Amino acid sequence: MSIRTLAKAALAAAVLSCTAVQAEQVHVATTAIVEHPALDSVRDGIKAKLVEAGYTEDKMKFTYESAQGNPAIAAQIARKLVGEAPDVIVAIATPSAQAAVSATQEVPVVFSVVTDPLGAKLVSNLEQPGGNVTGLSDMLPVAQHLALLKEIVPSLKQLGVPYNPGEPNAVSIVEMMKIEGAKMGIEIVEAPAPKSSDVMVACQKLVGKVQAIYTPLDNTIITALESAIKVGIDAQIPVFSADTDSVERGSVAALGFNYADLGRQTGEMVLRVLNGEQPGQIPVQIAEGTNLYVNTKTARMMGVEIPESVLSRATKVIQ
Repeated sequence: MSIRTLAKAALAAAVLSCTAVQAEQVHVATTAIVEHPALDSVRDGIKAKLVEAGYTEDKMKFTYESAQGNPAIAAQIARKLVGEAPDVIVAIATPSAQAAVSATQEVPVVFSVVTDPLGAKLVSNLEQPGGNVTGLSDMLPVAQHLALLKEIVPSLKQLGVPYNPGEPNAVSIVEMMKIEGAKMGIEIVEAPAPKSSDVMVACQKLVGKVQAIYTPLDNTIITALESAIKVGIDAQIPVFSADTDSVERGSVAALGFNYADLGRQTGEMVLRVLNGEQPGQIPVQIAEGTNLYVNTKTARMMGVEIPESVLSRATKVIQ
């Protein structure tokens, strides 16, 4: 056999081998409304869970696209992903989940960290989602959050909440806070901030009206968290958050989820879909587990002292 013939045979074998690998690969297309630590941790947790299950690089094409906080871009990304016909679309946060669900009734969609799947009209039943959709809800333990704030700030009567009125998750959280706050004698003072550039002004308007500020799981607010922190330091008003990642960025405290763990929970649901289960037959799951983070450094800068009762049960103390 000539060298040329051997070369051709080797090339053909390589092509067949490459084709075989590609044929074995599954495509998991992930998208998020914006990049920030909590959502990035979800994405990384999903991938880590899939890799642990054996979906290494030769067996999985894992792609990710961010909508940079723009719902219109989220819709464009969703349509693009549907055109690529992946094995599953994983949509992180409500706007991206809504875009994906609107874009297809065929491609399986697994959403993650959506506070109110029913209110966002992603599913009509949590136990039996139906169709091509299922996912994970990170419904917040709002009553526990307010109890924590009251423990740290006993004089709390008015609580300021900056939020984006255009984000369904945030609206749901504010309504829940009003209900639970009324039970504890806490009035919720709303501070609308439709854009991240509005966050500082919204927080400044709360000065003199509230004893504390709470930043909910709102992508608009989280991306501009430092603006809220600055107002808190300047005005000596403690700023609390719904997610623990924000405490590392300067919030006083948060009782929240470990978002890498939520990503892994979502990854387990993705695995079920990849193994052949119909998404609509997989019940929507409610996120499990909470961590208590406190930041004693910024607490002092905002004029508040964290009691020992809180410090003693904290998962992490940032000094």
